[in-house]
Amino acid sequence: MPLRKQTFRLRAVAYAWRFVYRPVRFARQSGDAPDGHEVRRTTAGREKTVRRTRAAMLTATAMAGVLALAGCAKDSGGANSSNNNASGNTGSCVTSQAPAAPAAATSSSTSGAKVDASSLRIGLAYDIGGRGDASFNDAAAAGVDKAKTDMGVKDVQESTASPTEDEAAKEQRLSQLATGGYNPVVAVGFAYAEAVGAVAPKFPNTKFAIIDDDSVTSPNVTPLVFAEEQGSFLAGVAAVYKSKNCHIGFIGGVNTPLIQKFEAGYLAGAKAASSKVQIEDQYLTPAGDNTGFQDPTKGNAKAAAEFAAGADVVYHAAGASGKGVFQAAKAANGLAIGVDSDQYNQKTVAEYHDVIMTSMLKRVDVAVYDYIQAVATNNLGSLPKRFDLKVDGVGYATSGGKVDDIVPVLQGYKQAIIAGQITVPTTPAK
Repeated sequence: MPLRKQTFRLRAVAYAWRFVYRPVRFARQSGDAPDGHEVRRTTAGREKTVRRTRAAMLTATAMAGVLALAGCAKDSGGANSSNNNASGNTGSCVTSQAPAAPAAATSSSTSGAKVDASSLRIGLAYDIGGRGDASFNDAAAAGVDKAKTDMGVKDVQESTASPTEDEAAKEQRLSQLATGGYNPVVAVGFAYAEAVGAVAPKFPNTKFAIIDDDSVTSPNVTPLVFAEEQGSFLAGVAAVYKSKNCHIGFIGGVNTPLIQKFEAGYLAGAKAASSKVQIEDQYLTPAGDNTGFQDPTKGNAKAAAEFAAGADVVYHAAGASGKGVFQAAKAANGLAIGVDSDQYNQKTVAEYHDVIMTSMLKRVDVAVYDYIQAVATNNLGSLPKRFDLKVDGVGYATSGGKVDDIVPVLQGYKQAIIAGQITVPTTPAK
């Protein structure tokens, strides 16, 4: 304890003694008791006075001891003063020591030559929700917008899928873009896999890219796929470190193999950080019902149930339905984890940003931007096979400052995954 604070504690103790001792001394001199009752000048009276004096002294001693201990505990921070400490050793939920954080990397100032993509006419086929979904589609749009700024792209045609459309509608959308001279054509989402497989061979001179699917084998199709499970693992770790109840939740939009990767990583990360964490785990719709990606009302109801069950941090991988998760988090005074984009900075959910502690970044924007650049330079071979933690294809956001204190923890786990010390599952282990 610093000397100035020690002096303060001693003065506080002396002050407490003063209020006890002065009445006792006054009683001895005047014959009045501290409580105002008469003290008879007899042996019995003197004994009563002595007993009262001793009791008062014992009380003062106890009070002084409590004050001193409380003061020292406050100065030292206490054993459990914070549940959000970056060391990995505090908090009622964390039970595992985090891997050591890597040394700070030195940034490189080198940059490639400016790429001119002004001659490209880009077709963008959005998944359900389209531009403005504050998630997956917006991330793809951000990549194209950056290409406009950096590479001079001028001609972009966008088209959005509807929740109930059939495969014929998707094929028609892609065919119209290719027929209209747009090249490349970017299909945003695994839901386009069948349509891309049917349309791409009919337009062999048009380049296609599809996000989140690598099943199409046509030579003019480039898959842009991600290690969602790796980024979600870090989201699970963050949830444990920020949970006060040691109880967290997951909301998936549609129960498909892709969204199960988010779920699997999240569960694995949470369990790596804590052996006692409780996890709520729900989907909005089954496979085949893609409305789960565009139903904020259902997202709100499911998330509210998880908060009511005791969860205080909920991660969503539910597209535009995530807005409902944020609403539920705010109503429950809880926290939420966004997905795909840095949702703290998304205008369409700005009123809820105070409950968004982080977002699992799936850098669809980077993948789309890099793809456009690779097409413009005729170098598609430069693209990674999978956008993972190693190439910063996935990660986490720090906007809002709510996870700043655990960045060393998250970086330690990130490095362990990159180094192969941790293998993240792609299917949930429940």
